[in-house]
Amino acid sequence: MKFGGTSVATPQRLRAVAARLIARHDAGDEVVAVVSAMGKVTDDLLALAHEINPEPPEREQDMLLATGEQVSIALLAMAVQAAGADAISFTGPQVGIVTDAVHSKAKIVAIDAACVGEALAAGQIVIVAGFQGRTTDGEITTLGRGGSDTTAVALAAGIAADVCEIYTDVDGVYTADPRIVPAAQKIDVISYEPMLEMAASGAGVLSMRSVEFARNHAVTIHCRSSFTDTTGTIVKEAQPDMEDAIVSAVTHDRGEAKITIRGVPDRVGIAARVFSTLADANVNVDMIIQNISEEKKTDISFTAPQTDLHRVTQALDACMAEIGAREWVIDDDIAKVSIVGAGMKTHAGVTAKMFQTLADAGVNIDLISTSPIRLSCIIAADQMDDAVRALHTAFGLDATDVIEEATPC
Repeated sequence: MKFGGTSVATPQRLRAVAARLIARHDAGDEVVAVVSAMGKVTDDLLALAHEINPEPPEREQDMLLATGEQVSIALLAMAVQAAGADAISFTGPQVGIVTDAVHSKAKIVAIDAACVGEALAAGQIVIVAGFQGRTTDGEITTLGRGGSDTTAVALAAGIAADVCEIYTDVDGVYTADPRIVPAAQKIDVISYEPMLEMAASGAGVLSMRSVEFARNHAVTIHCRSSFTDTTGTIVKEAQPDMEDAIVSAVTHDRGEAKITIRGVPDRVGIAARVFSTLADANVNVDMIIQNISEEKKTDISFTAPQTDLHRVTQALDACMAEIGAREWVIDDDIAKVSIVGAGMKTHAGVTAKMFQTLADAGVNIDLISTSPIRLSCIIAADQMDDAVRALHTAFGLDATDVIEEATPC
């Protein structure tokens, strides 16, 4: 059972989470909780770090940020004990979460949950800090955005849990963000592939890395609300009786920026040099487009998370002179809108319908990216809401005629 920062933001909410854990334990389940830092603690710690040092060293930043989850686990264990049950808290390193050495966005490479099994066998409720691990050399690392989700799924795989319940401030995964599309509906059951594409294209309920880990290790995820007992959204392996919707959801992302390198010499190896440099800087590049060469010069555009822009800047500064490009510019006033659905790969005309819908709404398309079950477009940020609503209606996802992927689980 994973609880995010909102769910543990106050002493009252910590007690409510403790009551949930105890109720499941009393019902006969072996219970492991993974928790995030309380409320906005991580943001506050980041702000403090930047006040001390405008460019804090990532190793020391990880040391600082890891303390947020340690506060949560200790307080939650105290809350469980105060309510009369037995609980024990562990940090990520204590439960054997081993990562690579990339500070601030480390990836889990191994997990040894022996101490969790021993505590469960002793009848204890186990509470684990999300978002953190250690390298083989003992260095503290953090897992980046959505890291607590990833911790929970990894731990669920490591102990062969029946289900990994992700508790958030919403009651499941929706066909679009209800704050933008009031007619959006909750998806009852969805398979890993469309959920992975939704997470990658902006659906913020589950992190992409957690869904990818779940798919690779066959972990069933139940995304549900911290504040109600209603069934949420089940994410699991596709079953023969799960009918794929043509389009399951419309997603959006305001967190990317477009970077354009202008006047790039059009010769073999230039693109490889640029993107190798970005990869070495651990920049996650999304869309890429290269213009037609004119006078042996071209432009290369790509998108990357806004949170990676400092890495992008350093990487391009390091290779601009070598590649002989004229300049590079950043546009962070963009948004990505996507349609996702496993049924897209067997239905013709989806692409044309998306483009026509955006054209009818007066939305200009800048960049395009596709996969067999996803189609994404980069547009102006101020047109994002209109684009999402238009696409949601055009593909029959509004509440009056929503296309569901499956019957409730």
